[in-house]
Amino acid sequence: MATGEIRESTDAAGLAALISRAAAETGGRGLPPVERWNPPFCGDIDMEIRADGTWFYMGTPIGRAPLVRLFSTVLRKDEDGKTYLVTPVERVGIRIVDAPFLAVEMNASGEGSAQTLTFRTNVGDVVEAGPEHPLRFVIAGENNELKPYLLVRGRLEALVSRAMMYELVDLGETIEINGVEMFAVRSGGMVFPVMPAAELDALSR
Repeated sequence: MATGEIRESTDAAGLAALISRAAAETGGRGLPPVERWNPPFCGDIDMEIRADGTWFYMGTPIGRAPLVRLFSTVLRKDEDGKTYLVTPVERVGIRIVDAPFLAVEMNASGEGSAQTLTFRTNVGDVVEAGPEHPLRFVIAGENNELKPYLLVRGRLEALVSRAMMYELVDLGETIEINGVEMFAVRSGGMVFPVMPAAELDALSR
């Protein structure tokens, strides 16, 4: 694939075909080794992932799930904080409104310190929250909205959907961390603090 072909592709299907061929050239199965590729930056393309997980290319939603899944396998977030589509020969920038993925399903197994939370993303990743895939929680926006994020791979995170967020909070408990009573959730032998218990009490009044 010649450098510049990604930028010159005029439709999502054509772009997917280019990426599919590039991934096939690696000869392996599973996710392409994007972290090991170091291609030149070839500019930005008109692709955006909205906050609800919908992918747009040139202002049009990408409605075909297999295309979105393919694109998701060659995403990489670099140290500069930007997210790219990466092939062995070129790297192009795309826009991310919030997070590149959305966690849309959760399963809880076990109890207490043995609890494991397993999430499925909108692009088909299945991830167990734990040491390699931590959860983090932020309070954002004018309405002080609680937003949980799960590390999926590399620096790429999934925003936990609002419906799943309520299920996640239902599994929380008050745990003392470094001398402070924290509302937290457990998974994979880890404790992930959500917020100080006193702040949660104030929100629930």
